[in-house]
Amino acid sequence: MGTNAVLKARMEELGLTQEELAGRMNAALAEITGRPGDVSARTIRNLLNGTSRRPIGRTCAALERVFGCAVADLGFEAPRIMQHPQEDPVRRRAFIASATGTAAAAIPLVAQHRAVGMSDVARAASGMNALVDADAYRGGHAQLERDALQGRDAVLALQQRNASERVRRALYALAAEYTCMAAWSCIDVRDLDQGQRYLHEAATYVGLSQDGATSMRVWNSLSLLAYQRGNWPEALAAAQAAQSSREARRDPFFDSLSRVRMALAYAPLGDSRSALRALGSAQDSLAKVDERERPRWTAFYGPGELNHLGAIVQNRSGRYAHGEAMAHRALTRIPPTYRRNRAMVTTQLALAQLHQGDIDQATATATKVFRIMDGTPLPGRLRTRIGDFHRDLFHLAPSTGPAQEWADRMRDEWSRA
Repeated sequence: MGTNAVLKARMEELGLTQEELAGRMNAALAEITGRPGDVSARTIRNLLNGTSRRPIGRTCAALERVFGCAVADLGFEAPRIMQHPQEDPVRRRAFIASATGTAAAAIPLVAQHRAVGMSDVARAASGMNALVDADAYRGGHAQLERDALQGRDAVLALQQRNASERVRRALYALAAEYTCMAAWSCIDVRDLDQGQRYLHEAATYVGLSQDGATSMRVWNSLSLLAYQRGNWPEALAAAQAAQSSREARRDPFFDSLSRVRMALAYAPLGDSRSALRALGSAQDSLAKVDERERPRWTAFYGPGELNHLGAIVQNRSGRYAHGEAMAHRALTRIPPTYRRNRAMVTTQLALAQLHQGDIDQATATATKVFRIMDGTPLPGRLRTRIGDFHRDLFHLAPSTGPAQEWADRMRDEWSRA
């Protein structure tokens, strides 16, 4: 006697608990016989632990109906009455009738579409990696949005098929991830109204999924969206909601991410003390992060990105020397493949240098943005950052040679965009 590993694996693939399998088998028996089944969770435990190696006919019929295969393929020894050539339909119908007590059992065992399992979820999720890589390399763009929506639609199509509660929740979490990616692409190109619509849709899917990590992505995106709108109180509220979530309490990674979002909101509100305190807490939490599996979308955040966001907080707080130092540290940690993020950090470095009076160095640094993104258009959020630098440069040093050279470069670059 030993564990039926085959049945256990099939249950895990479909995301079925013992209670759920018992319920499905009873429903199958009701369809076959017209009478409710009496399979219990204890029955399933006996099937799993090896106590029942040769189930009775009714149990076999229910198992075959649920899993769509012969009981022998589920790790069981078929009853003697089942041991006949499967291609003999007359004997097959005779067995089912004798096992269930009704000719209604002659209905094909698999009448529905194939059930969706966790392997289907994994295949549907594999497309997210390409979207994350495309965003890191180029930033938001129309094709990224379309691809994300196509992924979402494919996931929602799977929801129309038979699935366990666990699988359904995983599918809703994945639909939320794809929708968040579409929203993020819109935020990055500064189509903020469309981004907000996608985030509201994603929030619905997150609620249905009850997935903590995916809810963190929605809160993070909502905070960033509000920040882009200049709605600092809403950006702070979204970050605080993320920080107070169970997921942030359980994982210092998410605690750090939510706290740095709080710092970003406090700084433009004029509360530099709270901003710097939240930034310090974000650094402390990130130092406690352990190695564990997290969603692919979280790959952007680590010491490099924390220093990037910290540079924004320092610059917003008027601490430009600190902002310059954090921007330099960010550039040493953010991988070259994250071109958009490296370009964003470079603008913060240029702003920090500019506000310390180093005009030559600042314009030279800002010019690097175009080299970093060479070959792809600047996403709207990056263009806005470059615009901030341009405005500050002509406010602080409008008549200098570097400013005029920068203006000429800007005209050339913008004409190509």
